Amino acid sequence: MPDVPAGPGWGRLLAAARRSLERTGGSLAGSVSLSAPDEAERHVVIGVTGVHRPAGVARVSVRLAELDAYLRDAHGLDLASAVGPFRDRPGERAALSVARGTVLAQATSSRHAGQPWFDRWLDTLRRDGTLTRITRSGLPFPQVLAVLDALPAATEPMPVFAERVLGDTKALADGPLRGLIQRALAAWHEVPAPTGAEQERAVWELAGVVPDDLASQVLVLNLPASGGLLGDWLSSAAAAHVPLRVTLHQLRLAPLVLDVPEIFVCENPAVLRAAAGTATAPLICTEGVPSTAVHTLLSHRRPGTVIHWRNDFDWTGVRLTAAALTRYPSVFPWRMSSTDYAAADGPGIPLTGTPAPTAWDPALSRLMAGTGRAVMEERLLDILLSDLRDSPGP
Repeated sequence: MPDVPAGPGWGRLLAAARRSLERTGGSLAGSVSLSAPDEAERHVVIGVTGVHRPAGVARVSVRLAELDAYLRDAHGLDLASAVGPFRDRPGERAALSVARGTVLAQATSSRHAGQPWFDRWLDTLRRDGTLTRITRSGLPFPQVLAVLDALPAATEPMPVFAERVLGDTKALADGPLRGLIQRALAAWHEVPAPTGAEQERAVWELAGVVPDDLASQVLVLNLPASGGLLGDWLSSAAAAHVPLRVTLHQLRLAPLVLDVPEIFVCENPAVLRAAAGTATAPLICTEGVPSTAVHTLLSHRRPGTVIHWRNDFDWTGVRLTAAALTRYPSVFPWRMSSTDYAAADGPGIPLTGTPAPTAWDPALSRLMAGTGRAVMEERLLDILLSDLRDSPGP
């Protein structure tokens, strides 16, 4: 049975040899050194090399091929066996590179391949190390692509969608697969990557997948309606000028009709809170990215109802306004002009993210980019409240 050297003087030498073999994939072409060797280490090196090293020498070196030959002659085993199992780091890097290439090749089969958002998402995965973590963990990237290729959905409950696409109702409930898809959805819809449960719900609903019809909500004020229990609640709340939070689940209980000539939509609850308790035009608050509940509620408006829509003056806000203008034929920007922005500009938070066009007022995006400041709805509160009170109430 081969005898692995274990006496005094061998520990650091074999450890250094092991590190070198790992770094080079087992090559014996190099050498290893020991700094400040003790007497046992100096004698081992003299024995291996046959060359005297004086006491007190600062450093000693041994060629790996020489060490391998000595171990074979003296102990009947090669250097690789003497140091024990070691990682082939060059081989690992090569295998990782192949695996990364496989993932990227799979991405080219997606129906979204070539779209700017998809390419930006992949580039981010490459740059921040996510692609490497995907390949090392064995995450099933084809499942990520299958989910993205099946989107957008038609307000489908998440378990139903997951069963239809992945064959597992819980496949998107948690874990790295869900997180990776959420990052893609954020890139797709040009919103910040979600950092909490509410933001996660919002990006899923942007893609037509509803994680929870109780969590999907809309905040309303002075919006009377007819139809079922919810219609009674909305009308009673409107008569008392009391805000009401409505869930998607409630919206699906019975047919609903919003029999009002116009509806105002804001982004921040502070606007709706300031209007509460007074007679104003019907007001819906999206609380950020519009939920499926928001769009479902608006789908019950009567034909010809005018929607006045606004968001914060930041790049996400103007994108959300642009999306609403595309989605609804009778929607108009509400205090979202370059004039409104200029009148409200002042000290505030810097604009971040990618600039977005404002087709309804091209000067707005140019002014925002030039100013470099975001303007939140709260700064326009007085004029917004004036608009709401001057418009016909319910």
